[in-house]
Amino acid sequence: MLLLVSPFKHKTPTLKILSSLLSNLSFARPLSQSTSIPKKLQRVRDHGFDNYMEIEKKTRKVLKFQNLILSQPNHVLPSSRLDLLSRRIGFEQHEAGAFVLKFPHVFEIYEHPVQRILYIRLTRKALLQIEQEKQALIAQIPDAVTRLRKLLMMSNTGRLRLEHVRIARKEFGLPEDFEYSLVLKYPQYFRLFDAKETRNKYIEIVERDKSLAVCAIEKAREREYREKGIDAEDIRFSFIVNFPPGFKIGKYYRIAVWKWQRVPYWSPYEDVSEYDLRSLEAQKRMEKRAVATIHELLSLTVENKITLERIAHFRLAMNLPKGLKDFLLQHQGIFYISTRGHHGKLHTVFLREGYKRGELIEPNELYLARRKLADLVLLSPRTANVDKELVHYWTDREDRETGRFRSEFLETGFHNSAVEDNAGKDREGEYNLATDSGSGVGSSYTDGDDDILDAVDAEDACRLSSD
Repeated sequence: MLLLVSPFKHKTPTLKILSSLLSNLSFARPLSQSTSIPKKLQRVRDHGFDNYMEIEKKTRKVLKFQNLILSQPNHVLPSSRLDLLSRRIGFEQHEAGAFVLKFPHVFEIYEHPVQRILYIRLTRKALLQIEQEKQALIAQIPDAVTRLRKLLMMSNTGRLRLEHVRIARKEFGLPEDFEYSLVLKYPQYFRLFDAKETRNKYIEIVERDKSLAVCAIEKAREREYREKGIDAEDIRFSFIVNFPPGFKIGKYYRIAVWKWQRVPYWSPYEDVSEYDLRSLEAQKRMEKRAVATIHELLSLTVENKITLERIAHFRLAMNLPKGLKDFLLQHQGIFYISTRGHHGKLHTVFLREGYKRGELIEPNELYLARRKLADLVLLSPRTANVDKELVHYWTDREDRETGRFRSEFLETGFHNSAVEDNAGKDREGEYNLATDSGSGVGSSYTDGDDDILDAVDAEDACRLSSD
């Protein structure tokens, strides 16, 4: 009875050993049943990805305001309607005016020469960025077809809901009208059926192409094997792991990751419906297959990132586990979850190996076009003021030279009315150019990050909350 009541008060060596074993067991982390990687891991922040999302939060609001301006006649917005129309896109009262003044490289305020009313329009740099993104989106249509085919091939049945793909169309580089410009335009690849209601439409792959069933991680493994000469057995089923700064890697955790890297798994493009998934070995393979599926899903996106809530749309179709957030936190060396940029309402998942110092390692044209808008947002307003001063300087200089030229003609008595009339016509043409400069450029932008598009279906929302 003495041992049970106070075992830690005795000084014998045997009791000391027992007390140390009991204390270690009480503070041990719970391990996963299928792997030895701990389930509950503390999330370590990576400020590079968080800062990336803070910039994207600004550009998202700028995009909303851009779409508002482009939806107006002649692509100009009168200041008298600024406060009223900006409330439709989530701005508070009297907030829109201060917001426009923050980004003079994107928005330009000018006075109408006749009406004497202040108008807001997009700057020339912003219009060029929109046109560049539009051209980049059109140029990568063949790649978008391939991405959509691979996305459907990862599904169990070879089909996905049209609404789920539409919500994530911006991440996968699909045009806004992809239902017509991709799905219906390429009947040899896609089939659209059950079209009675929009939310019940499905996209189905016509035929699986084995040449497309190659994952991005397999190409990365081959590159690592050729460049670094790593043992083929060690790299055969491994992933590229880069832990965030400050992540504590203990001895036993390092061994657990090494064992997990050598666990074989089925490819995300392989049909697993015929396998018996009840054994422990099958559970290990399916868990690692889920990591490979999310890895491939992120590799198919334009910026190697997508929100966790949009991944949840494909959870049932791609055999992803419940509790996606906790599942991804087990693999912080492969993925990073950021809560920035969406006011804490959404979680953005990054593929760590795709980024270096906050920039995409292998950028594409569409990514570069979108980043140009971020560059305009980050430019200092002081440089915009300097540009305006230079423009005014050259305008005043031209006016002075024109006035001196006219005074010389008046002094010599050779006043030509035709010259004056032409000057008046030119000035009138300048006014017309100023009023119509922003009316000839269209936009292919859609606010893919709007709260309406981020809303999960009622069926999927119940499953996601239960996770």
